[in-house]
Amino acid sequence: MLEEVLSGVVLAGTGTVTGVFVAVAVSVGPAMSAMGRAEYLRAHALLGKGYHPLMPILVNVVTLGGFALAFLAEPPASWLFPLVSVLLVGVQAVSHLGNVPINRSLSSLAADGPWVDPRPLWRAWHRLRTGLAALALAAGTVAVLTAR
Repeated sequence: MLEEVLSGVVLAGTGTVTGVFVAVAVSVGPAMSAMGRAEYLRAHALLGKGYHPLMPILVNVVTLGGFALAFLAEPPASWLFPLVSVLLVGVQAVSHLGNVPINRSLSSLAADGPWVDPRPLWRAWHRLRTGLAALALAAGTVAVLTAR
């Protein structure tokens, strides 16, 4: 029973994370790229309040669930679920080392004056973590489908 519940948590969680990241990549990001600097900084501050702390908590819960399933599931799911977790550790690493420092730097920017637009670098980091999340979702789906 625990294996089935954790499998559902891992699959639903990776699907949610990937879905949010894809939505940001295809809609939110392009919309923010079309904004002027002042408008972008305000929108970024407002959006950040909704994503944090929910996304890190969700990714951490799913990561722990995947590692737990290494001991509860039968092969090949017993190694696919930890793969999901490793990929999600990659998502967290990209977020904390790439996107989060950029996000923090935005709070000190003024609405005018010289600046280096952080959006292209932020998008590059975001694409990487979206790809890692999508791979985690694919691995989790195969793990669930092969679980006995």
